[in-house]
Amino acid sequence: MSRGKEIRNQIASIKNTQKITHAMEMVAASKMRKAQERMLAIRPYQDKIHHVIQHLVFAHPEYIHVYLQDRAEERRVGYVVISSDRGLCGGLNNNLFRIVLKHIKDKSDSGLEIDICTIGQKASNFFVRLPVNHIGQTVQLGDSPHVHELIGTVKIMIDAYKEGIIDSLYLAYNQFVNTMIQKNNIVKLLPVKPEESNEELSHHWDYIYEPNSKDVLDNLLVRYVESVVYQGVVENIACEQASRMVAMKSASDNAGDIIDDLQLVHNKARQAVITQEISEIVGGAAAV
Repeated sequence: MSRGKEIRNQIASIKNTQKITHAMEMVAASKMRKAQERMLAIRPYQDKIHHVIQHLVFAHPEYIHVYLQDRAEERRVGYVVISSDRGLCGGLNNNLFRIVLKHIKDKSDSGLEIDICTIGQKASNFFVRLPVNHIGQTVQLGDSPHVHELIGTVKIMIDAYKEGIIDSLYLAYNQFVNTMIQKNNIVKLLPVKPEESNEELSHHWDYIYEPNSKDVLDNLLVRYVESVVYQGVVENIACEQASRMVAMKSASDNAGDIIDDLQLVHNKARQAVITQEISEIVGGAAAV
């Protein structure tokens, strides 16, 4: 009977865990819907400013901004890596880190030095142990981040690019495709490059700047970089909640399977005890 009691305790413990994972699944589903709304709200602005920047790449203003200029030689590369602050979201962060490490290795093998800024606790904990120059971090942004919370981290990398400390800047984040698919994405922030598929802009008109091209481009391109990073953070949060929802659903289903298996083992053990007791009763009656 002690074996049966042990199995019953295991079943009760797993049921309690299943309740927790199911509750976390429901919470993640609710947060994912809100994260999707924030993500969809920023996309029109991001698409418009991206379209304007692509026009500027093909334009020929009297003032060529440093963000639009290629460096003669690339010596140091900067990365902004976005991750979640919490775990229990499947392999979302590890898959992104694996892609980033491969990208960094390719750059390091070419003799380039690496600077990294991280957004999110998981990225900070991961890259601080690596032999790279970890120059900044932002953690605990919550589920509703604001742009001003990211400006410090972004400014570190922008200033480094302006001063010539780094020669190119990349952004790594998880892009939300749908609830089941999250895409690991590494995009080049600086210098701004034309899209290969955007041939229609190659013969587009130039802009008239007021008061002058320098003031407009200085502000516009900084806003552009900040908006790309913010969009990456918002999309990463949506990916985090979707991955957590799927992971917790899988955990709940697995707990149900384990409970069924333990229940079967418990029934067999109980049946064996009953059979043994009946055999002892029959044997005792035959002896009398």
